[in-house]
Amino acid sequence: MLATLRELVEHKWFANAALLKAVRQHDQSSQDRDLRKLLHHIILSNRFWFSLSLGRPFAREEESKVPDSLDGVAALYRETCGQEHDWISRIQESDLSRTVETHFLPGRIFSLEQALMQILMHSHGHRAQCAARLRISGGVPPSMDYILWLKDRPTPDWS
Repeated sequence: MLATLRELVEHKWFANAALLKAVRQHDQSSQDRDLRKLLHHIILSNRFWFSLSLGRPFAREEESKVPDSLDGVAALYRETCGQEHDWISRIQESDLSRTVETHFLPGRIFSLEQALMQILMHSHGHRAQCAARLRISGGVPPSMDYILWLKDRPTPDWS
């Protein structure tokens, strides 16, 4: 399972970077506050579950502040991508059964595997929303299909 999760995490970062690049290339979308808020929500959730997985405190109030620009949001993605990449490359299969808890869902305990799946599925769903919003605004959403990514496994392009 760990090999698949690693692959899905790498795809997630490729897809996130591709989406951010497409939004930046479309003037109307790059200035769309609601789209920026949704993009921030994706990375906020990712950073929350990632921090929880690492056993690190999460500065919710600070992290919840939506940056004033798309570049500010993109910086959070780049930073988190690097940290998550380093971490996912070091964990072992046995680490996936370790448990985490959050006060946001009292009385619930999740495995690290489930936390990773939450990050992956949550970001996937919201990327689809962002792509639809980009298309409605006249922009062109990038190809983010996992099956197409598998062919060459491109790395994230943060330019």
